[in-house]
Amino acid sequence: MSDIAVSTTGLRREFRSGRRRSATTTVALDGVDLSIPTGEVHGLLGPNGAGKTTLCKILSTVLLPTAGSARVAGFDVVDDTDAVRRRMGIVFGGERGLYGRLTARRNLRYWGALHHLGDAEASRRADELLERVGLTDRADEHVETFSRGMKQRLHLARGLIGDPEVLLLDEPTTGMDPVAARDFRDLVGELRGEGRTILITTHDMVEAESVCERVTLIDRGQLLATESPRTLGTWISRFERVDVDVVDQAVLDDIASMPGVGTVTRRDDGGARIETTEDGIASLVLRRLLDGGSSSVRTSLPSLEEVYLHIVGDRAMDVQRTER
Repeated sequence: MSDIAVSTTGLRREFRSGRRRSATTTVALDGVDLSIPTGEVHGLLGPNGAGKTTLCKILSTVLLPTAGSARVAGFDVVDDTDAVRRRMGIVFGGERGLYGRLTARRNLRYWGALHHLGDAEASRRADELLERVGLTDRADEHVETFSRGMKQRLHLARGLIGDPEVLLLDEPTTGMDPVAARDFRDLVGELRGEGRTILITTHDMVEAESVCERVTLIDRGQLLATESPRTLGTWISRFERVDVDVVDQAVLDDIASMPGVGTVTRRDDGGARIETTEDGIASLVLRRLLDGGSSSVRTSLPSLEEVYLHIVGDRAMDVQRTER
């Protein structure tokens, strides 16, 4: 097994549309370099049109790159297509890949056959996975009767039927209720414990923070950052927040005029939140609050969602509205 489960070098993908003389070229991926160690849970975050889907399609051998290279479990996605497919499991969201008129058990046996499993092995794996994703009681019911969350769990079982080394999860908790989503995240932890590498595309910041060891932000086909969720938060420590429970308006007005202070928001309970935009300003704000007689004061770092919004910008807001 390779020490690097997924790697891309100078990966580029262009799409051309229109007639030859008037054709336009859209660059979906622009020189993407990415390396994911074996056994890592890695998040891929970005707004609609960022290039996430294109990257996933190349890794899963659905699309060819225009330039550059990509390898999965040590095999080239262009030259070793069959080897890549045997080692990768893919879990899409929505209705894709499930047959509604078949039962859950028959769906998994069918996908087992496509992975060249014998009848006995496909049946054993199907039963094992149905139990693992909590669908044993519904195993012999038609999938068209399933809720969206149940279909997502069956999608995961389908992705695992071939016992893959690398698992690609596309918006895996879409449609799940909070309890099911929590159970799913626990399952991701179990899969990592088995040595599998997991690449998750998600817009759910809580999900990324709770299950991913590292996160890659992508926008307009380019990678913006690849770090741990916590490290990404420290990158924008200049946007540190200061919360105060009791403060005079005159003090707030004075703080609002200080260079490096972004927004000052008064809360209904009489407190306020001050957001800074430059390194070192939070300490000056704290000193002014203490000098002004405030005693209940605290600072906090931004969440991954705030990192995401700061780095990607307003384009991410469309994603938040769509997903929520």
